[in-house]
Amino acid sequence: MKVSIFGMGYVGVVSAACLAKHGHTVVGVDVNPDKVALINSGQSPIVEPGIPELLAELVAARRCTATTDAYAAVAESDVSMVSVGTPSSKTGAPSLDAIDHVAVQIGEAIARKNSPHTVVIRSTVPPGTVKDRIAPALVRASGRKLGDGLELLDNPEFLREGRAVADFEKPPFTLIGASSDKAVAVARELYDGIDAPFITTDERTAESIKYLCNIFHAVKIGFANEAGAVLKSLGIDARTALDVFCQDHVLNISPVYLKPGFAFGGSCLPKDLRGFLALAAGEHVETPFLGSLLTANARHVDRAFDMIVKGGRRRIAFFGLSFKPGTDDMRESPLVTLAEKLIGKGYELAIYDRDVELARLTGANKAFIEHEIPHLGKLLKQTVEETLDGAGVIVIGHVGKAERAAIAAQHAGRTIVDLQGVAELEQAGADYQGICW
Repeated sequence: MKVSIFGMGYVGVVSAACLAKHGHTVVGVDVNPDKVALINSGQSPIVEPGIPELLAELVAARRCTATTDAYAAVAESDVSMVSVGTPSSKTGAPSLDAIDHVAVQIGEAIARKNSPHTVVIRSTVPPGTVKDRIAPALVRASGRKLGDGLELLDNPEFLREGRAVADFEKPPFTLIGASSDKAVAVARELYDGIDAPFITTDERTAESIKYLCNIFHAVKIGFANEAGAVLKSLGIDARTALDVFCQDHVLNISPVYLKPGFAFGGSCLPKDLRGFLALAAGEHVETPFLGSLLTANARHVDRAFDMIVKGGRRRIAFFGLSFKPGTDDMRESPLVTLAEKLIGKGYELAIYDRDVELARLTGANKAFIEHEIPHLGKLLKQTVEETLDGAGVIVIGHVGKAERAAIAAQHAGRTIVDLQGVAELEQAGADYQGICW
């Protein structure tokens, strides 16, 4: 394919060299004539292992060139890739000035040619940018409609400085956000030969995944550094502890817990987090990151409360009370906290949890519930039907398969606030709201 890449910064140069290596003919576009001159002389404008040698070879073979002429670059290519910077503005939001300018440039250049053209957004942009901002600008400037000689897709990059060539060749996945099969087909051809799963989704989701990845990397670094500071104060080598920690691929380095839903709770997570924070305080080590977790967890309970009461004062059918399915342990259950808050505000609750029987509660579990909801016996119901009777809103903390089917059949159009993520209820035709979806 013939590819023009706008923005000869880090991502643009790496993409240009690697795509040319894979057999495409690439022209880099940049407003800086010095960068263009360097590339055309076979030199790299960035410092990155492997790129100087690769560029020298590809420029000599006329497979990779550069220009300041945006219109000529589009005229000579089938695909334009946008990799211009989106730096932080004074408010913290990304500045999209460069991408706005390039979108108009590319659109105007497309208007001058007769052949189809595909635009690939490689820059990191906020969700909604491609479809709500770039697409209208391209349509206006090109005089074409999307799907009719003009295709547009989002293609976030996952390149680490220092090993970008290896990451390009074998990324975690090739991610394409597009609304058109034609756009996806172009992307498949563009990345033919790349050793990675090819994942397609919508534009907004693709844009958001790039943010999620980088934020999670920041979270991991923040966690390791803050926890490491506390461990050091206790005379523990954090490198050893975290090396062992990372060998757990069942829970720690895995998708487990990375599923949006309700707040965490139970007898372990809140207790051990508070215990670790107490250790840090005893050693006079500040832990603002870890210390914010309980506050963030409490805010998630508040979100659920706001969703439930938004429709006014109605009787609530409340499903699930223990901190997770398959147990009767209600110690520090966020569902108990939520139920208690609703009761405290005067809402009438009917509660169903197939695993909770007051007669079987013992020890700390019994003491906890007697302190938090002493009149629980009057609120607990034995059947789904009894729980739903007279309710105006249905709250799903967690339910089993049988309860899901019964609620789906008997919801009668009532509002459902789902904290678990039950597909049958999302598709049941009710007034449905998910906590994170």
